[in-house]
Amino acid sequence: MTRLGNVISVHLTAEERSLLAGESGPAPAFAMEILSDVAEAHGADRFVEISQAHIDGCLYHAPVLLDFANRLLDMDASVRVPTTLNVSSLDLLHPELYRGDRAEESRALMDAHVAMGCGPTWTCAPYQLSSTPSFGQHIAWGESNAIVFANSVIGARTGRYGDFIDLLCALAGRAPLTGFHTDEGRLATVMIDIDVPDEVLDSDIAYPLIGFLIGKLVGQAVPVINGLDQRADQDRLKALGAAAASAGTIGMFHVVGVTPEAPDVETACGGRQPGERHVFDLGDLIRAKERLSKGSGIVGAVSVGTPHFSLDELRLLAEVSGGRRATIPFYVNTSRDVLAQAADSQLRATVEAFGATLVTDTCTYITPIMEDVAGDVMTNSGKWAYYAPGNLGVGVIFGSLHDCVESAVAGEHIQTDKWL
Repeated sequence: MTRLGNVISVHLTAEERSLLAGESGPAPAFAMEILSDVAEAHGADRFVEISQAHIDGCLYHAPVLLDFANRLLDMDASVRVPTTLNVSSLDLLHPELYRGDRAEESRALMDAHVAMGCGPTWTCAPYQLSSTPSFGQHIAWGESNAIVFANSVIGARTGRYGDFIDLLCALAGRAPLTGFHTDEGRLATVMIDIDVPDEVLDSDIAYPLIGFLIGKLVGQAVPVINGLDQRADQDRLKALGAAAASAGTIGMFHVVGVTPEAPDVETACGGRQPGERHVFDLGDLIRAKERLSKGSGIVGAVSVGTPHFSLDELRLLAEVSGGRRATIPFYVNTSRDVLAQAADSQLRATVEAFGATLVTDTCTYITPIMEDVAGDVMTNSGKWAYYAPGNLGVGVIFGSLHDCVESAVAGEHIQTDKWL
């Protein structure tokens, strides 16, 4: 299974050679063998130890995912670092919500990852857990929005790992030293100036729209964004990054004066001039909203919480709903961790009194949970709006959380942001 003699371009420590030779068992050897190929393909000359991992492949799409997990279990695989799990295909806390036909396979895949020592967190927002990594820590995270948030907002270091590679990193306890793990790979090469009226940045809806525009524009490049300020809090940066990673392949961004590696443009770019400069104005944001709204304009349901709602976002929903009642289905995706905190504070009861269906462990754009919708689905998530038409075949109306709440109460599309 090992091929120690063939690894010639990647420098291995004594411990790594031991892992590759199978001295710690077949699973770490298997992981090191494939990771060595990945390192060579990306031009990495060595590995870096990671402090934690987040696994994306626990979401059931096809039999290959379960086949891979079972093969690892046959080798007695066990993760070597603390490892959290992304959303799955089932809501284990509310199993009655599932309307699909792959519950058995989905549960088997979830169980397989837990059997390897992964924590049953089932969230796309691991940065909201108590195990959040620290600035500068090397990690191996899957899930596109989590990758962007870790690199950009926390300043931890992770590659944009896809299914299987993130788990192999967890089994080996290390990752190839390349890309965002390196100082050079984190430098910005594209400058984005935000030139909009000041009041626009008071609205939550501006941030996923900016993210969508960036994702469409920069591809895999690292942009530095100028023109935002401290109103770009963690939830708004989460929304920006999620939309950017969905619309493009971005793995990191900087915001001047806001994110930890961008006190100024010069620092974010490593003292160099950015190779490209672009300006986003109000017209660009309005056109982005139009591109994300693909439907008839008739609201049939609402889905928010993609990525998973934070506790602050649940508080905002409770505040905005103001003791009223939704007249159409209203889905809120969040993590079981946040939901437990909400239950302790009576926040859950307030949100449910509004008429919201709370969904944990998964998300409505990837799992058959929503009932048949008579009209479009309204959302405040750029990620949900980008993927749901293709995944679910539904029309989408994009708006702010305030818009979503007012529309759910009225049973028709309400737009509260006058600048749109």
